[in-house]
Amino acid sequence: MGRLFGTDGVRGIANKDLTNELAMQIGSAAATVLLKEAKSKKPTVLIGKDTRASGDMLEAALTAGLCSVGCNVLSVGVVPTPAVAYLVGEYECEAGIMISASHNPCEYNGIKIFQKTGYKLDDAIEEEIEAIILDKTEKPALKIGGEVGNRLSSKKAVSDYIDHVVNTAEVRFDGMRIALDCANGSASVCAKEIFTRLGAKCIMLSDTPDGTNINEDCGSTHPEELMSFVKDANLDLGLAFDGDADRMLAVDENGELVDGDKVIAICSKRMKEEGKLKQDTAVVTVMSNMGFFKFCDEHGIKCARTAVGDRYVLERMLKDGYNIGGEQSGHVIFLDYATTGDGELSGVKLVETVVKSGKKLSELASVMEVYPQVLINVKVSPEGKQKYNNDEYIIAATQKAEMELMGDGRVLVRVSGTEPLVRVMLEGKDIDHITALGNDIAAVVKERLS
Repeated sequence: MGRLFGTDGVRGIANKDLTNELAMQIGSAAATVLLKEAKSKKPTVLIGKDTRASGDMLEAALTAGLCSVGCNVLSVGVVPTPAVAYLVGEYECEAGIMISASHNPCEYNGIKIFQKTGYKLDDAIEEEIEAIILDKTEKPALKIGGEVGNRLSSKKAVSDYIDHVVNTAEVRFDGMRIALDCANGSASVCAKEIFTRLGAKCIMLSDTPDGTNINEDCGSTHPEELMSFVKDANLDLGLAFDGDADRMLAVDENGELVDGDKVIAICSKRMKEEGKLKQDTAVVTVMSNMGFFKFCDEHGIKCARTAVGDRYVLERMLKDGYNIGGEQSGHVIFLDYATTGDGELSGVKLVETVVKSGKKLSELASVMEVYPQVLINVKVSPEGKQKYNNDEYIIAATQKAEMELMGDGRVLVRVSGTEPLVRVMLEGKDIDHITALGNDIAAVVKERLS
């Protein structure tokens, strides 16, 4: 992780950690780094946002920073993060910026930057931007007069993105009855039209954002209401998105959760059967459930593992030529169609698989057994977050738990790339045992790093 950038952009509490001043600096510094090779005298940077109240404020600050160094800004309003990744190339912009804190509460916000290729920035570019802001290694060249950039807007961005996602579907969804939980976020502007155009009857949940209710007891981080609703209404399935709609979790007809691991398992199995799974390989992170690795062994699918973060999944996919990968949390990348995780696209591909198979989602999901898993998030101080890797007491507590599991489970303790947390994850056959071990480790982490 960098000094400003985490695993998914710059993030913090808006107007406290992520201030207008910092946003303006990020705009001018990012433009200085990314646009050195731009052919146009006034290159264009596209900006989208989710539904948070602070989005307008941060967009204004970013726009000021970008225009001050001679960039035009194309504002596309509220859109999903993957829409920015898609449209930056479609509209031939030099870069794209999404203002969002993804699944976090409304007081948080963030800045994600995409290159003109639609891919997120690599570490080296982020470090160069950080150096301009924090170390003053280069002074952004401020423009005057007619060389100052202008703010433009697009009213067709949402419809262009909807067309793109709809066009990826191989079959229609006629007769399917689906609940869509939009987390009062970006999916609210497009999810209903995507699935309705494909023929599904859609019942909408949490699709009335008011600037403060994003992710509040809804969406992929809180799918409980959706789980009950799908079962009680006798629907075929439900899809839950997060605040910026780059992740998706599903719910089967029995109200059971189908997480990102299972979505990847279901879709990769179908892709392999159709000869579309490149190198017969799926890419997941070390946080994926042990059951996924067992599924791969049983179905002749190779499994490549990466560090936590969809950016690392994508890097491995690009490096080795794979076309599906993702995270248990619901970030799934279908590289044949998108350059980043896309919740609505993932939903389309999952429903497409259900329709093609003629089976219930619960039957498809049963292809993978889920091992009991415990995840404990421990809030730590910024200083504690930096000290985590070298703390001998935490290392000892982790090793002790690993010894007790003796090959019948695993322990993973890691720092969050987006929040002030250390995540303690254990898997094993006995839920009570791994819960006790997890609580022991979490207590040490809290004592040492809070």
